[in-house]
Amino acid sequence: MATIVNNPIAQKFFLYARKSTDVEDMQVQSIEGQLDELRLLAKREGLTIVEELVEKQSAKIPGRPIFNKMLDSIEKGRASGIISWHPDRLARNSVDGGRIIYLIDTGKISALKFNTFWFEPTPQGKFMLSISFSQSKYYVDSLSENTRRGLRQKARNGFMPGRSPLGYLNDSRDKSIVINKKVAPHIIKAFEMYSKGDIQIKKVSSFLASKGIITSKNKNLRIDKTKKLLTNSFYYGVFKYGGEVYEGRYDPIISKKLFDKVQEVIKIRNGPWVKADQDHPIKPYNGILRCGECGMMITGDYKTKFYKGTNREVTYHYYHCTKKNKLISCSQPHITEDDLDQQLTNILKKYSLKKTWANQMLLRLKKEESDLAKSSLEVNNLKRQQVEAIDIKLKLLLDSYLDQIIDKETFQESKLQLVSQKKTFEEQIINNKKHQGSWIEPFKNWISEATEVEQVAKSADLQLKKVFAAKIFGSDLFLENKTVRGDGRNAWSALCADPTGRCLVVREGFEPSWCCHH
Repeated sequence: MATIVNNPIAQKFFLYARKSTDVEDMQVQSIEGQLDELRLLAKREGLTIVEELVEKQSAKIPGRPIFNKMLDSIEKGRASGIISWHPDRLARNSVDGGRIIYLIDTGKISALKFNTFWFEPTPQGKFMLSISFSQSKYYVDSLSENTRRGLRQKARNGFMPGRSPLGYLNDSRDKSIVINKKVAPHIIKAFEMYSKGDIQIKKVSSFLASKGIITSKNKNLRIDKTKKLLTNSFYYGVFKYGGEVYEGRYDPIISKKLFDKVQEVIKIRNGPWVKADQDHPIKPYNGILRCGECGMMITGDYKTKFYKGTNREVTYHYYHCTKKNKLISCSQPHITEDDLDQQLTNILKKYSLKKTWANQMLLRLKKEESDLAKSSLEVNNLKRQQVEAIDIKLKLLLDSYLDQIIDKETFQESKLQLVSQKKTFEEQIINNKKHQGSWIEPFKNWISEATEVEQVAKSADLQLKKVFAAKIFGSDLFLENKTVRGDGRNAWSALCADPTGRCLVVREGFEPSWCCHH
């Protein structure tokens, strides 16, 4: 409650106390302490307090509602003075400080009373008050810059400022980031599940929820949040802060290779699949084919036709070129989904590996795996040279940015690419040391996939066909004159050339040159 002194001759004052949770207020006396001291000051000097105002908000920027209301009341003549603990309680920014000085200049404020600062409405008094306001602003600006500088240095040291993502914990003891051993395995599993390309992001969210990874409202992670998790480079050891890219000095949860595989799936899938309904049927083959005439993407469409005689509604699904190439007038016709599906089925069958040959290849791989002892020293030396070359490029890139030869956006984009490449090479060095013949396991997985192709081609799961088509053809699948054509990549190309699989049985002691790119 305000202490009202019934003295009509005395000037009327607002008593204003403020404290925020910002760093610059850590040493400031509490609200209760300020009120006690200010009440004593008012009583000691016989000041009339029309109202006590308490505000718990930072004064670094304009916009405090209670403060602004107080100055508005002073302009209307309700009071002509303010009593406060110190000038920095009134203003820590130039706008609020300037408004107080202006009210003094115009006579609206005739007195300011502080416990720790002397003021009189004279030129000298206003000069000293302006200096006090400026000092308060300088302190806040310096503290803010020092804080940002400290956070940037923390990022340079390899530790991301702020809260770490799911799967990690912030260790308050040494300000480091450590792996959350309870959550991290589920994050790894989520990446591995989605990297196979046969599930929706929604299922990843459901999996995480089954392991207790949910929102604060006990709900599954939204699809956009789950997708953000799957695209967060923090998990393989690189993070962004303040628009810059930094290499982390914490243990990565996943490999760069697994992260890249997930990004490839996300790119192919072009976002989450949506559930089909009457108004929005799924267009399963969107994003997988290009027009053979103009090079633009093939998109799906549908049209519903009503037959009056039978009162039936039939929805026809078809695909056609988007015809967005402004340089070429594309003349390609549309193709029905059934016709397109049949052609893809026939093409996929050509890339199926017979189980008899698959078994022979697996036997040879088993022997190759047990006998493999070839040194990877030469390969690792080459990778180290590439890492050193990237370090030199990063230094030259930074020098170019500091010399203002390139702009900030170009610097950040180029740095991200170089750091990502460096991380890939460093990971390859580690993997080569730990696993000689690291191509064998991916090759086994490929053999397993190749034996499934025929079954997938015959199935009615169009989404799964799309996933396998993307693995086999990448972006080299075209539609022209209602005919689908494409050449398989890497091992798939060899398999199509020799359906028996003989060309894929490796010679003992030699690693296939294409397998590392699979």
